[in-house]
Amino acid sequence: MDMRPITSAWVRGWTASRGTPAAVDQPWGYRIDVGLPRHVLRHVLPAPDADTVGALCERLTEPYSWLKVMADAEEVAPWITEGWTIPDDPGFMMVKPLDPGVRPAPPEGYARTVEVRDGVVQVRILAPDGTLAARGQIAPTGATAVADQIETDAAHRRRGLGANVMLTLEAAAAQAGAATGVLSATVDGRQLYGALGWEYRGPLTGIVRGEV
Repeated sequence: MDMRPITSAWVRGWTASRGTPAAVDQPWGYRIDVGLPRHVLRHVLPAPDADTVGALCERLTEPYSWLKVMADAEEVAPWITEGWTIPDDPGFMMVKPLDPGVRPAPPEGYARTVEVRDGVVQVRILAPDGTLAARGQIAPTGATAVADQIETDAAHRRRGLGANVMLTLEAAAAQAGAATGVLSATVDGRQLYGALGWEYRGPLTGIVRGEV
């Protein structure tokens, strides 16, 4: 499958969601200057190959440089050079048609807030004691919107809060004009998103340069 359209949409939405500079086009994909202590920059490769990944690993020497490649970890592992590791669980790119009418009621016993900051929709669900129980955000960028940073506190899981956050985000993005949602899921997240109608489109593997 050609991952370039999905990757392009994901990169646009991810940079909007995280408030980073816009991605810079590169022959192999995109460069994003993230600027965090343990995530200095990332290169995103929609169609990775051994030569390109190997050359980037040799050229990028700054600690906490990342490569995000649309391939399985087992395929990518032989391509990386000394000093680079694959620290994360497998990732999964997923998509879904968005429906503006699916917004659910707030979960019983909890309070929900919806805010828009710099075009990014942020949903928070608060427990009865006022602590944060679940959260997430979505960044509409035209026809697509990227869901990001979906989290449920361990003490509040299996109560439908993650689904409530997701459906609220999806409806808000659709109301903002987006037709298709895009996200990168973890192993645990894939089950939730799959139950909500998100469809798998391809693998995502993170590679990081360690400290020298």
